[in-house]
Amino acid sequence: MNKKIIGRVDKIDFPKLNLFGVDAKIDTGAYTSAIHCSKIVEENNILKCTFYSEGHPNFSGKQVDFEDYTHTDVKSSNGFVENRYKIKSEVVFFGKTYKINLTLSTREEMRFPVLIGRQFLNQKFLVDVDLQNLSYNQTKQ
Repeated sequence: MNKKIIGRVDKIDFPKLNLFGVDAKIDTGAYTSAIHCSKIVEENNILKCTFYSEGHPNFSGKQVDFEDYTHTDVKSSNGFVENRYKIKSEVVFFGKTYKINLTLSTREEMRFPVLIGRQFLNQKFLVDVDLQNLSYNQTKQ
């Protein structure tokens, strides 16, 4: 299988979430992928998520509803376990759309509103930490 080389950070699109040009950290230390969600409300078996961040203007504040979602435990690097909502969506790298599982997390204080973990990267990408924005630069040419 031919794997694409990706850098340590990139700007990516989540068309189903109406989020474009989002800063993402490619994190081989993380198993799951996570996205910043400023408000999460569960009502009548529907998960209502607001993607807003003052520090990240591409997070417009639009609400997205999910009927298909689960919970999962995520262990941080310091060993703390957090139970998070998990959604299925799509992400675009190098002009190609991939399915992705994302855990919802408050990442307001983090530099990157999105982490892309090993579960998604596996069998698709090799990470070169000396490079950045390879997908974004290729699709903007």
